[in-house]
Amino acid sequence: MKQTFKPVTLLLLLFPVLLLAACGTKSLSTVAINDRLEENPEITWGVKVDTSLFGLYNIETTEIEGFDIDIAKALTKEITGDAQNANFVEVTSKTRIPLLKNGNIDVIIATMTINEERKKQVNFSDVYFAAGQALLVPMDSSIQGIEDLSSETTVLAVKGSTSAVNIRKYAPDATVLELENYSEAFTAMQSGQGDAMTTDNAILLGIIAKNPDYRLAGDNFTDEPYGIAINKGQEPFVKTINTALQTIKENGIYDKIYAKWIPKLD
Repeated sequence: MKQTFKPVTLLLLLFPVLLLAACGTKSLSTVAINDRLEENPEITWGVKVDTSLFGLYNIETTEIEGFDIDIAKALTKEITGDAQNANFVEVTSKTRIPLLKNGNIDVIIATMTINEERKKQVNFSDVYFAAGQALLVPMDSSIQGIEDLSSETTVLAVKGSTSAVNIRKYAPDATVLELENYSEAFTAMQSGQGDAMTTDNAILLGIIAKNPDYRLAGDNFTDEPYGIAINKGQEPFVKTINTALQTIKENGIYDKIYAKWIPKLD
C-alpha cells in the first residue's frame, strides 16, 4: 500500500501560503474539501510520528504505524474508495492547528483532545477514542497517584497539550517542565529530569509496552475524548468524516483496529 509521509517544517509549509496571500490567490484552506475530492481524491492527514500505539515512525519500513494511522486509512477508503488516497504529514501538539488553518493538511488525527478552547479554532468530529490523563513513573517511585505530587516533584508534559494545562490544575504545587514531544519527555524522564510524566493513559501504556521498568501511578484523573479536527468553514467535510466513522464502527472495522493497537486498560 502506498503511504506518503511528508516530514516538514512549519516555515517551509507556511511559505507557499504566505506567497498565495501576497498574490491575492484564494487560500488552500478555503477550498471546500468535499468539492476538491471529486477531482482529487487524496486526503492529507496531520499525524503524530512519535507516539507509540497511535502514530510512530518505523525506521525499518519507513512508514508511520498506529491506531490513528489505521483509522485514517479506513476513513479514507470509506470516503474515496481507496485507502491509498491517504497522505500523512508529521505534526506536533504545537504545529497541528496552524498547519490545518493554513491549508497544509486537510484534517488532524493526532491524539487531539476535544475541548472548548480548541473548538473556537477548529471543528471536531464525533469522539473516535475515549482516553484519560494519567501519570507515568518509574517502577520504584513512591508516587501512587495525582495526590502525591507536591512542590518537591517535577512533572514532564508536552508543549501545547491539554495535559500540560490539566496537570497545573490538578497538581498546582508541582513544577511542570514542558518538552517538544513525547520522545523528549520520556528521555528527560529516563535522565532524571522529572519525577513523573503525564499525558493520556493509552499513550503512556504504549511507552510501558517498550519500557517495562515504568508503570502508571493511580487512576486517570481526567477524561480526554479524542476528536478528528477539521478547519472552520468545512462543515460538509465534518459530516463526511462522521458518516465514515459511524460506518466503520458499525461494520466492525473500528473494533478490529482497536484490538490490534490498544492494550486492555484494566
